[in-house]
Amino acid sequence: MRIVLKPVMFLLGAAALIALPHGLSFSQQEILVFLVINILLVMSYRLLTLTGEWSLGHVVIMGVGAYASALMTKNLGVPVPVGLILGGVTAALLAVLLSFPLFRMKGFYFLIGSFAAGEIIRLIWKRFREPFGGVRGISGIDPMPDFSIGFYSFDFFEPVSYYYFAGAIVAFCLWVLWRIEKSPVGLTFHAVHWQDKLAQASGVNLRAYRTLAFAIASGFAGIAGALQAHYVGTVNPNSFDIEVMVFVLTWAIVGGTTTFYGPILGCVLLTVLNEIVLRGMGFEQARPLFYGAIMILSILFLPNGLESIVQKFIARKPTAKSDRKAEA
Repeated sequence: MRIVLKPVMFLLGAAALIALPHGLSFSQQEILVFLVINILLVMSYRLLTLTGEWSLGHVVIMGVGAYASALMTKNLGVPVPVGLILGGVTAALLAVLLSFPLFRMKGFYFLIGSFAAGEIIRLIWKRFREPFGGVRGISGIDPMPDFSIGFYSFDFFEPVSYYYFAGAIVAFCLWVLWRIEKSPVGLTFHAVHWQDKLAQASGVNLRAYRTLAFAIASGFAGIAGALQAHYVGTVNPNSFDIEVMVFVLTWAIVGGTTTFYGPILGCVLLTVLNEIVLRGMGFEQARPLFYGAIMILSILFLPNGLESIVQKFIARKPTAKSDRKAEA
């Protein structure tokens, strides 16, 4: 029965996601687009945390993908779909370069080092008008070209079309991230985090695997940045500052990072809280205050994140069934 239910639940979930934007207003549809992009961002960040490293420069790496794709499509005439891929590749290559100084550090020092590296990159964007546009950034970025697949015509000035497009890309990226985590490489990432001395004694090159996780996570963050740049049409240094990074950290911590779905829970629930509840109550400007309070409360009272509540609920189901059988 469980084997039959899985594809049925998957199909129902997919149908719900396809129908979701049609019941929302235009502004809510735009929020939905950014939510999908942010899910890829926070999930790419989770891959890095599998090795035990937490970065404060991940949002800047997202910006690297956004700038790279914007410059390639606008100045070099690269097609937007190719630009999305090249944005991710550029972010991954930069991560490999940054790994040489950063992975001489570990833990808290890596955290501070990643913040410093990110700020250096942002200052370069601000300082040079050519090619980065200085403080104003780059505007007039080429949008995704419209196309039709027979039964549906994609008009990318409409958020619904971009939601479907970004959703398909993000779904594929999440599948790849899941496959990486379940592969021997992903298991080695866990070993590097929890048993680094034992892994090293077994012949695992710790620095190489940390670099690999950093590069893969940065690549997917770069794709998220490129998706955002080609939807908004502009990119500037302030879109990737430390305030945005704190939001990503909050999504990951509140949701939890031990399960694949934890950061998604945190991102979705906090986005709903911010964009619907706080904005509806007129507290939009107080978002950093609420996010800070939520992070502190989560660390104190829910250290394993929202995913721990889901795990407890799932664990109770077999117990309840066995209790009924025992009573019978």
